[in-house]
Amino acid sequence: MSRLPASVLYVCAMNRVRSPMAAALTRKLYSDAFPAESSGLQASEEVDLMAAAVMQEVGVDLFDHKPRPMEGVHPAAFNVVIALSAEARAAVETLEREGIEIDYWPVSDPTLEEGSREQRLEAYRQTRRELESRITARFGPPPEWE
Repeated sequence: MSRLPASVLYVCAMNRVRSPMAAALTRKLYSDAFPAESSGLQASEEVDLMAAAVMQEVGVDLFDHKPRPMEGVHPAAFNVVIALSAEARAAVETLEREGIEIDYWPVSDPTLEEGSREQRLEAYRQTRRELESRITARFGPPPEWE
């Protein structure tokens, strides 16, 4: 099993799709093993409803998520920061000098998908599956999988 972090912060552009999905999946999979939070370079006013809908499919409620910007977070309080977009990676690179482990996962942005509602939902589901795969690859199988 991979080494579990003391805490992890997921960062993306707006904290309304990828980073809240990643933090919520981490909390679902690893329960209280370590804290997982999320933030964005800027904060949207609300969570993306399609992201909340596809997370509800796996028993995770994101409808009450309140996006928060990086200004409201102290990255030094986390020992792992995972950037989910190129912009987020550039913004957090300097944290490595402070001894914080930085990972970059270029996860696809489902908001860019065009087409029918079902096609767009499938793009969000793919992002959810990609995040879950990266999370379990990075932190090892969750306790209930062992």
